[in-house]
Amino acid sequence: MRKGIAGLSVLALVGLSLSTPSMAWLEKGGEREEALKLKPNIENGRDVFEVCSACHLPEGWGTKDGTFPQLAGQHRTVLIKQLADIRAGNRDNPTMYPFAQPSAIGGPQALADVTAYIEKLPMNPDNGKGPWPKGTPEYEEGKKLFEENCVKCHGKHGEGSAEKYYPRIQGQHYKYMLRQFKWIQIGKRRNANPDMVKQIKDFTPKQIQEVINYVSRIPVPKEDLAPSKDWKNPDFD
Repeated sequence: MRKGIAGLSVLALVGLSLSTPSMAWLEKGGEREEALKLKPNIENGRDVFEVCSACHLPEGWGTKDGTFPQLAGQHRTVLIKQLADIRAGNRDNPTMYPFAQPSAIGGPQALADVTAYIEKLPMNPDNGKGPWPKGTPEYEEGKKLFEENCVKCHGKHGEGSAEKYYPRIQGQHYKYMLRQFKWIQIGKRRNANPDMVKQIKDFTPKQIQEVINYVSRIPVPKEDLAPSKDWKNPDFD
């Protein structure tokens, strides 16, 4: 194992339920803003990520069954926000909570370093997809729902916005997004954007499946993908 800051399992996109009061969506100040101002140390970010790789894989691809999300290629602003929210008790994740604390991995510099490393990882060319391929009624309905409800924030191609902390959802696993969508809708993911909560409150279970199916099938730009689904992260050979 590489030497360096240890103890971080960056499950930054998963939540369970605790009773800590929710903070504002983008409350000013705090560790998020501090980390974003720091110059990242990619080498240290790699060392920190070695711990995360036990769950998210050395490639940062997560798992198709949705247990662990793909982190590779995600906007580092999004990753920093999620980690800072977990550390502040604003996003519930009992599994990673003790490992993400400053006492375990260090302060804002650790967040700056590991997220910069993750953002540069090439994405999985074979992410987990929903059951309905292009041309099916469910796919077309999902496309319509996406265009009417999601494009304004997540972009036409699900690319998100680093500046506005909207996550990149293209290339993400279907089963992971399905779970997160449901949790946001029912209020279980407490640090969700309140605009999204309002936008999706009336989605039916079938509509949720359809729109997430469509998102899971949005192509990722070739330049952002690993050369093959068998690619291995050379940093961990």
